[in-house]
Amino acid sequence: MSTTVSEALLEPTRRPVAVAALTEVIDAEVAGKSGFGGAAVKAGYAAAKKLGGDFVTSATDRLLPQFASALDPFWATKGEQPFGAHLASQPDAAADALLAVTDAKAAGTSHGAAAKVYGSLRGKAKDHVVAALPRLGSAVERVVA
Repeated sequence: MSTTVSEALLEPTRRPVAVAALTEVIDAEVAGKSGFGGAAVKAGYAAAKKLGGDFVTSATDRLLPQFASALDPFWATKGEQPFGAHLASQPDAAADALLAVTDAKAAGTSHGAAAKVYGSLRGKAKDHVVAALPRLGSAVERVVA
């Protein structure tokens, strides 16, 4: 088994599987949102998908190296614990590491519509990322195993 998440997820035969698994996590997390906040997330996600049929998958693929690197320190300290549980046990650190990736991308994008959608959702993003950590960790572990 690879020693880091980034080695495993970026390995050429696993990368498409990783992108598909992470896109499924995003789809499932968005679908599971409810209430007023959930409606905002769903509207933002629908707007992102309208930017291009494969916008979410493409963005996930482009950001995978940075996301994987952000997860490396957590993978290194997980021990025998399931990765989703390990991430959920340190929600602030894990969410901040992942959001640093998207914040940097949003700050540097020339795609105004994408930046606008991201900016409109960023206020509650940490709560959403924290909620997704168990599912994210499980998906990563399935791909790495």
